[in-house]
Amino acid sequence: MTGGRGWAEEAFGLLVRRVEETAGQVGDRFPLYADPGDGRWTTTGRGSWTGGFWAGLLWLKAAHTGGDVDRAAASAVTARLAPWAEADTAARGLVLWYGTALATGDAAAQALRKRAAKAVAGAFHPALGLVPWGAALGGSRLRARADGVPGLVPLLASAGPEGRAAAAGHLHRHLDLCVAREDGRRPRPAWRWDDTRGDWVPEADPAPGWARGEAWLLLAVADGLLRTGDAYWRTGRLGHAAEVLLRRGGFLDGALVPPADADDPDGPVDTSAAAVAAVALLKLARVPGAAWATACAVRSEAVLHHLVDVHLTRPGGMRPAGMLLDGCYEAKSGLAVRHELVWGDFFLALGLAGLLGRVDLTRV
Repeated sequence: MTGGRGWAEEAFGLLVRRVEETAGQVGDRFPLYADPGDGRWTTTGRGSWTGGFWAGLLWLKAAHTGGDVDRAAASAVTARLAPWAEADTAARGLVLWYGTALATGDAAAQALRKRAAKAVAGAFHPALGLVPWGAALGGSRLRARADGVPGLVPLLASAGPEGRAAAAGHLHRHLDLCVAREDGRRPRPAWRWDDTRGDWVPEADPAPGWARGEAWLLLAVADGLLRTGDAYWRTGRLGHAAEVLLRRGGFLDGALVPPADADDPDGPVDTSAAAVAAVALLKLARVPGAAWATACAVRSEAVLHHLVDVHLTRPGGMRPAGMLLDGCYEAKSGLAVRHELVWGDFFLALGLAGLLGRVDLTRV
């Protein structure tokens, strides 16, 4: 990149303004995805699996403005995530890590994170070697999914020695299933435990080629590599997993914004997957001694610049500025396939904040 990072400063400012506008629109509900035409949000009352990203955006805004009113607003939304602490789902990592990790100096948010970490550590299933996906969001409880790893690794790791052991076990079991299977079966992003067979069986949805699933896995591996102070982590294996994912997902040499489904290259793209991947790459660039660190740093900035240049709305148009468009919630069902997604906005904002040195990505 040339010409400095004024583009990143400008884009971060647009995202902060969009957060303010969104807050006025959604009130005491949580934004989920917004119409690409008029920017109106579809919302949820309890936050679903995405509530932590809305809280995280509010904390990023509060850090940017330094205002007490903004901190109070972020704290209030974070407090509304409390019912998820004991919910039966591995998505608690997404909700309660990203909803609290940026809440510097907020005692209530720190207490909620500690409570959630203890509860999730208690949900670790020793026989299966992971925290099950759970039944809180529907479906069979004993499942393993790629989106059940990000956020949960650092959340578990914050719960002392027991939590760090659970975090490592949870991550390594998902590597077994979703990255490189030693039994020769094709890695897949979703599995179900079959008691009758005594084995994991693949689920049809989401299928291999799910771009966001690959990005979630890369993010989780990056978090593991940044938490290598204990023997639990088997860092050689994590480094190998990072290399496999970087190659398999085309994160260093593929499209800057991938198709939502790699098996449908002419279908919708997913900017939210690209934003998640950009943060993962920024984290990997901070892994001491990693051979791919420089390549990850260059690529992450290229992805962020592309998202800002091509997919972020600007002032003066018919729709609000600061919308990261072309996010794909679910390609198979056609749900919100070219929309602004709250987690896409969050990871773009987090990536820009990390690039600008405003957030220590080794701690978030």
